[in-house]
Amino acid sequence: MSRLRARAWLFGGSIACALLLQLMPLPPLLQPFKPYWIGLVLVYWAIEAPERVGLGFAFALGVAADLLSGELLGEQSLRLLVLAFIVLRFRARLRFFPVWQQSIAVLALLLNDRIVMLMARGFSGEPMPSPSFWFAPLTGMLAWPFVFLLIDDLRARLRAHE
Repeated sequence: MSRLRARAWLFGGSIACALLLQLMPLPPLLQPFKPYWIGLVLVYWAIEAPERVGLGFAFALGVAADLLSGELLGEQSLRLLVLAFIVLRFRARLRFFPVWQQSIAVLALLLNDRIVMLMARGFSGEPMPSPSFWFAPLTGMLAWPFVFLLIDDLRARLRAHE
């Protein structure tokens, strides 16, 4: 398999896995703890391969996620667009942080994502969510090192086979 095709498979496969993980049902007790997998994978690719992940890609991915999840059309598009913009803007700094500092930055990004989500849902007339709404960014922060190291290891294995 050619090098470019293998990289494309890794990129597409990680996005597809994130979409599937986002659709994965959890028991009601664990539902507030589910991280925003699409956002985590988008942050990884925006840091490591910004030539593949632009604002247009983030918007299209958000529309696809909205269509798959059946949520308000455009909500995830807006969320991912803001997330991608911030990551691409501060990519030069984020890229050289150690993983634990990146986790703290990802926590800030995911908290910002929750605020954007609150604004979008507030404009649509939905009531305020419960306090457990804020647990997902914390689990996203804890999941970030694993997401980062897993995809980075797969990319390193692809480079080793070249």
